[in-house]
Amino acid sequence: MSASVLSFFATIAVTLGVTVWAARRGQSKSALFTAGGNISPVQNSLAISGDFLSATTLLGITALFFAIGADSAIYYYSPLVGFCLMLLLIAGPLRRLGRFTLGDVMVSKLGDPRLRLFSGGSSVVISLIYLIAQMVGAGSLISILFGLSFNMAVLMVGTLVAIYVAFGGMLAATWVQIIKAVLLVLMVLLLSVLVLVASGGFEGLYTRAAEVHAMGSGLFRAGGSEQSLFSNLSLAMGLTLGMMGLPHLLIRFFTVKDAAAARKSLVLAASIIGGVFILLFAIVGPGAVAYVTGNPAYQAPGGGILGGGNMAVLHLADALGGHTLFGIMAGVIFATILAVVAGLTIAAASATSHDIVSALRHGRSLTEKQELVIFRIATFGAAMLSVGLAIAFQHENVAFLAALAFAIAASTNFPVLILALYWPRTTSAGALAGGIAGLVSSVVLIILGPAVWVKVLGNADAIFPSDYPTLVTTPLAFIVAMVVSVMTQPHRDAVPATA
Repeated sequence: MSASVLSFFATIAVTLGVTVWAARRGQSKSALFTAGGNISPVQNSLAISGDFLSATTLLGITALFFAIGADSAIYYYSPLVGFCLMLLLIAGPLRRLGRFTLGDVMVSKLGDPRLRLFSGGSSVVISLIYLIAQMVGAGSLISILFGLSFNMAVLMVGTLVAIYVAFGGMLAATWVQIIKAVLLVLMVLLLSVLVLVASGGFEGLYTRAAEVHAMGSGLFRAGGSEQSLFSNLSLAMGLTLGMMGLPHLLIRFFTVKDAAAARKSLVLAASIIGGVFILLFAIVGPGAVAYVTGNPAYQAPGGGILGGGNMAVLHLADALGGHTLFGIMAGVIFATILAVVAGLTIAAASATSHDIVSALRHGRSLTEKQELVIFRIATFGAAMLSVGLAIAFQHENVAFLAALAFAIAASTNFPVLILALYWPRTTSAGALAGGIAGLVSSVVLIILGPAVWVKVLGNADAIFPSDYPTLVTTPLAFIVAMVVSVMTQPHRDAVPATA
């Protein structure tokens, strides 16, 4: 049996074992949603790293360097800026005000149960779009390993993750993320060392990459993406501000005991992620160009890379370490996908059961048993829906798909959270209006943009000229929220006067 197949089944065995262990530790709502708030800062930092360092990072952004060179840096530095802002603005207040979901925070600040419905809806939309990126990476990987169809591959991953989340909950997801984060950091370190040894250092690496790539030395200069200034600014804005609106990352702050632990875990996570980003951008990306480009073993019959650009890093592992390193890397990437998909599925399922269904019942509370049943149903529903969407978007770059999720998060959760936490004049009506405006406008403009309107729907020309709407939609959300808050302010102020 090949190393890749062994790594694949070892990953499944370990993650299933973690799920069984976690299921035996407790099945309460607190255990499934937040691991009972008993995760340490160090453990949470590794889990955050495991949650963020996804298929998007390892597969998609490496593929983008392969395609556009230095312009892929925007995918690295923008999220790190977002982490710094999250540390300053979000982590502490979020942990103090919330228990299970973002809806808890919004309702505790503004007191309107309708915000729970909005928060749940936006969290589900963002999580599903981010899920597509991970499932596309999973389908491409397993198709290469086993020769399965893409559809069968993503169905298998969706089923596995649904089992992990439904029965192991946040505790299982946390430990899968911790294990995966450690493995991924070690593999990136090993791959970086092998690239530098094979190239004789940085100079040899960059020279070889420039010689084989169509862009030549332009690979290491800005301009390779050929995007407009608007698109680049909008993309950077989405990746930065979207960090503070991604539900699967924000709910990780509810797994630690207090605000200080939340901030500490974020500092440690940002350090780990930043280190991995430096290695991927400075060594692994150029290495993929240097050792995969033009190599007949990795070229598809119709041109391009075997398995698509998202597989460049796997081919690099094979080129430098043979089938053994390829197999180990495949197992780590599969663990990466499982860990991130598990976190996203929890975010979608908890938002559905704790926010959406509760809000629709108009104040009639659910028993804990009822909420857990809905959580498990929502888990399988989210997993299967992500499978269908992944099949529809299977030919898109996974980093691009993730950027769309960031754009929606930056236009919905981020404006509402910031205004609720830091602008005392914010009203529930203003928060709802701004959040809905950001959600609707970002989704509509993404649909009208080139990636969906032209590539997916087959129209000749895009109605909105850019794939990244954040530069329009985030200011729109803030403006709508603030204008409506000002307009509804007298009604809010009148309540204490009559008390």
